[in-house]
Amino acid sequence: MDAYALLIAASLNAGTVLAIAALGLLINEKAGIVNLGAEGMMLCAAIAGFATVVHTGSFWFGFLAGMTAGALLAALFGGLVIWLNTNQYATGLALSLFGTGFSAFAGIQYVQQKLPEQTQYAIPLLGDIPFLGLALFRQHPMVYIAIALMFGLIWFLYRTRSGLVLRSVGESPESAHALGYSVRRIRLMAVMAGGALCGLAGAYLSTIYTPLWVEGMVAGKGWIALALTTFATWRPARVLLGAYLFGGVTMLQFHLQASGIEIPSQFLNMMPYLATIVVLALISRNPAFIRINMPASLGKPFYS
Repeated sequence: MDAYALLIAASLNAGTVLAIAALGLLINEKAGIVNLGAEGMMLCAAIAGFATVVHTGSFWFGFLAGMTAGALLAALFGGLVIWLNTNQYATGLALSLFGTGFSAFAGIQYVQQKLPEQTQYAIPLLGDIPFLGLALFRQHPMVYIAIALMFGLIWFLYRTRSGLVLRSVGESPESAHALGYSVRRIRLMAVMAGGALCGLAGAYLSTIYTPLWVEGMVAGKGWIALALTTFATWRPARVLLGAYLFGGVTMLQFHLQASGIEIPSQFLNMMPYLATIVVLALISRNPAFIRINMPASLGKPFYS
């Protein structure tokens, strides 16, 4: 039973990286901006967070550094696509390539560095419950913050005036502009908020999830986070559910190996990406459903 509890705990931990990044990308896309640079932003944030923890000893400062790095890169992306009207897809790919190269260069001296010992967390009383305590209540606080973030985003998007304005910018920026709202400023704020969350996910990856720095360690998680927004049909609760689903698929490979099941490691390594392709293929069979839920101006430039 403990093995299954550990599998659930590991799945939540792995899913948290995807959930935080995907919720950030969801904010972008609700405002009508597609940012394909998530992979690069997460890599730069991962090295920024890791280096900060190495020099300060504070994991929370590391998270802050990762969020700052992600927000700054997102601001650069936003300036190009929102004010200069460069192609969103090409600019996002360029950001991803830049982040991959820059993080590799900046992280050379940190490859062999070690982080301080992590604090072991457990919710009092709940952490002692058999099975459930080990599976659910001994997680890092960031796991619970990701869940709270999902509820907060639902409240913001569907219960506040600011959330309504953000969604209106993603649906019809011309109408929002006619009502007196600054479409470009709102989009830039959304892009920076999304970049900060991608940065937080990258910092969590390098300091908590796998506490080390290795070149290219994000390993496609930024692309999976992008796919999650479509998989979830742009709904925060489904983003969180999908993130944990993909986290479970990722951790299943290690569980199968530990159980002695002889499956080629290459096949197990490709399972998360194969699951992503299968899910997107299934969703694409109903394009009308996607169009109904997708922000109408997603990926389209705004001219005023």
